[in-house]
Parts: sequence; structure tokens; C-alpha cells
Amino acid sequence: MVKTISKIGNSAGLILDQALLELIHLKVGDQVDVSVDKLSGTLRIASMKPVVSPEEGRVMAREFIKENDELFRSLA
Repeated sequence: MVKTISKIGNSAGLILDQALLELIHLKVGDQVDVSVDKLSGTLRIASMKPVVSPEEGRVMAREFIKENDELFRSLA
């Protein structure tokens, strides 16, 4: 995907369209970590969001325990 650096006030920026934001699971206001590989000049933008929210983790753990209830009982 080719993007053009735009002037935004006294700064420069990249405009991320809605389709791209959805693809990378970000929205306006989200924090990102920006790093640069000095050798290649590669710019890396990574989401600061946890991969799994605490609530999603709880739900997944409950489902895992429920699905493996028989195994856990036999190990106890």
C-alpha cells in the first residue's frame, strides 16, 4: 500500500483511512508504539492494546475449564 506524507499544521503525517484502521484493529485515539530500523529506514507502528482484554481472558479461561472439566477432575 502506498501512502503520501501530508502536511498537517506545522507537522507531517500519514492519513490512515478507515479500511486500514479496521484491518489493523485501531481507531482514532488509540495509542501506538512507533519505532524505526535505522539500517533499512523501516517505520514500524504497533498497537499498544493488549492482545486479549481482561474480560476476554476471563471468558476464554471459563470456556477452557468447562471444556476440560473431566480431565481436571481426573487429575485432582
